[in-house]
Amino acid sequence: MTKKQVVTPRWGWALTGSGHFFTECLDMIRALDHVDLFVSKAAAEVVRMYKHDLNLPDTVRIFKDTTASAAPVGNFYYNVYHTLVLAPATSNTVAKCVVGISDNLATNVFAQAGKCRVPTIVFACDTAPELETRAPKGMVMVYPRRIDLQNTDALKGFEATQVVESLAALQEAVERRRREVQPQP
Repeated sequence: MTKKQVVTPRWGWALTGSGHFFTECLDMIRALDHVDLFVSKAAAEVVRMYKHDLNLPDTVRIFKDTTASAAPVGNFYYNVYHTLVLAPATSNTVAKCVVGISDNLATNVFAQAGKCRVPTIVFACDTAPELETRAPKGMVMVYPRRIDLQNTDALKGFEATQVVESLAALQEAVERRRREVQPQP
């Protein structure tokens, strides 16, 4: 099988069902060129709950979780993506990624990125014993379970996967990757 040539390799960005820095992640997506946004069913619910207007640039293509086989993941086989960002990533998504379950669009793109050796940045939501996070009606405290923290740690051992634990670390990782993939003059 021959690979299709892509003129401009793209960012892949998967949204899951977390409100944790959701708005800030959308702002980061808006600042990138050539993004394919993978919106899981849970992420679509978060968009509605938080009343977000995506208002994304024309260079962003949106793929929604509407097929049983997550058909859009096929693009990973053809060098369409230079990077996958999975942010924000719920504890459910992280757990599925750790044990190899790819039953929705977000977990499927993570699996395919790994199989195709596409560098991946994961912004895990549950990274400390206590966290303050945004809920639809304001800020709340959450207390991740031991298993949630263990899964986040386990994901750090995956090939070509960088797990970040704060918004600042996500911004740094994305900016570093942008510099790495930027065409040199």
